[in-house]
Amino acid sequence: MEGIIFIGIQASGKSTFFQRFFFKSHVRLSLDMLKTRHRESIMLEACIHAKQSFVIDNTNPTRNDRARYIEKLRENKFKIKGYYFQSKIDECLARNISREGTEQIPDVGVKGTYNKLEKPSYDEGFDELYYVSLKGHEFVVQAWEK
Repeated sequence: MEGIIFIGIQASGKSTFFQRFFFKSHVRLSLDMLKTRHRESIMLEACIHAKQSFVIDNTNPTRNDRARYIEKLRENKFKIKGYYFQSKIDECLARNISREGTEQIPDVGVKGTYNKLEKPSYDEGFDELYYVSLKGHEFVVQAWEK
């Protein structure tokens, strides 16, 4: 059982990555879908209680944002993996423009997340960390260099 934490600004590929690689094996927890921290907490507790692997598909830009999950996962003996998504602001803004309806985030929101984005580190409590980049329409996943 593992808890995976995605890290990256909006339109960096997180949800598409989930669909391609974790859809059949992990529950997706996303504030875009759940709308409130309360609902997210209920789902997180359910996954932990059921020993169900899951992915936190939020931006999780700061160490403090990630700490709330890492502490809970560590207490419950889940393996903790982090995936940092390359967040080139110009590329993400361009992808964001192609989104439709409520999926499109105002540029100020994307830039705000970018400005507070902190790269993860093993000392936060991760068991494994990965760096994800997009080459065309393909994801390239590399082990995190310490």
